[in-house]
Amino acid sequence: MGSSNKKLIRDDGKRMDGRELDELRPIAIKARVLNNADGSALVVWGNNKIIAGVYGPRECIPRHDQSLYRARVRARYNMAPFCSLEEHGRSGPSRRSQELSKVISEAFENVVIAETFPKTAIDIYIDVLQSDGGTRCAALTAAAVALADAGIPCKDMVAAVAVGKLNGQIVLDLSKDEDNFGQSDNPMAFSARTGEILLFQMDGLLTKEEVAHGIEMAKIASAKIHELQVEALKGAYDSEHKTKLELNIEPQKI
Repeated sequence: MGSSNKKLIRDDGKRMDGRELDELRPIAIKARVLNNADGSALVVWGNNKIIAGVYGPRECIPRHDQSLYRARVRARYNMAPFCSLEEHGRSGPSRRSQELSKVISEAFENVVIAETFPKTAIDIYIDVLQSDGGTRCAALTAAAVALADAGIPCKDMVAAVAVGKLNGQIVLDLSKDEDNFGQSDNPMAFSARTGEILLFQMDGLLTKEEVAHGIEMAKIASAKIHELQVEALKGAYDSEHKTKLELNIEPQKI
């Protein structure tokens, strides 16, 4: 995290981009955007643009990765070289992309009913086309829609969102500047049906009360994101909704 002295909340109590403390950035989700994938999704979240494609169940290669009892759920998170001016936007794998690939794989291992497809692999490819903070949450959200679009049996849908601390205040859905200069960043992913926490990471320090407040705020927001995921999947099966993705949507207050 960056310096906590930078002013990130205005005198009127709103954030520098005009959002309330508990307000999401504009979000649009579209399913079935890739012709050659078994399932796919595009998520536009603020200035983030994330695309996910799912392939499988298919033969697990290399074979020594095979499990006799379940499918291997493998995620690959990649940031396109042009997605950001920052160093982690360079081409090729990085420690950050490897870490996020791992945590995304682990989150979905708890959701995908992998026992149905032994000796196979379910591959989730996630590409960040444009980044502006919160890409791991947008990536998880896109991957969940792509898995459902592929017909992969899952226990539940996954929705993710981050909370953080700015100038002593707990806020929802941090942008890049808020992430860089805030006091804490706490990405979370939830099971939509049970509310189970599937991913919980923290950068920075929070009190026990602040953590509890952040979790409650994130749960409410994840329910709204889940509604958008369901709408995107319905739209993929409804010819009336097969139109170009509308990006200019109004922010949703929660």
